[in-house]
Amino acid sequence: MSENLDPNLLFSAYTQGIFPMAHPELDGEVYWYAPDPRAILPVEDFHCPTRLRKTVDKKPFEIRYNTAFREVMQACAAPRKIQKTTWISSGIIEAYCKLHALGFAHSVEAWQGDALVGGLYGVSISGFFAGESMFFRETDASKVCLVHLIERMRERGMPLLDVQYSNPHLEQFGVIEIPREEYEARLAAALDLRVHFA
Repeated sequence: MSENLDPNLLFSAYTQGIFPMAHPELDGEVYWYAPDPRAILPVEDFHCPTRLRKTVDKKPFEIRYNTAFREVMQACAAPRKIQKTTWISSGIIEAYCKLHALGFAHSVEAWQGDALVGGLYGVSISGFFAGESMFFRETDASKVCLVHLIERMRERGMPLLDVQYSNPHLEQFGVIEIPREEYEARLAAALDLRVHFA
């Protein structure tokens, strides 16, 4: 389908376990996905490597929430050494910024002075957070944001962190894959909770 994504459509899709990705090789065409199995990071059993925990404890960055959502998305969409294009198109950015304005998309940001040096963003509805992408300009900045995301979710009583697909980077944090049926059951339970990320 085209890039014209309505925030209401996005909201509905996430509550059903579906998410969009744009394909630059197909002129930015947007496709919808519901992987089976689905990758999640267990909030209570999240594994923080020892070296990263030491870095977090040193507090090398100021952590902020939702102060530069668009900038975080734009940084996540920027070309990388091993990846010249991403699934985050201009239409995706606009749609998620609208969702952010409605209070259902959030950013966790690492700052050094006036410089945004890392961050992540995702969609959050009740007890569910879908981590979409992250970036860093300083070593470990995005990982520190992930640790703060987990800690905030624990504080808020949010049990489900969806990361969609497993990869070697996420394996160090204890990512697991579960069948779609189990994911949908966990999602439904998380959506029933009266909690909120912000």
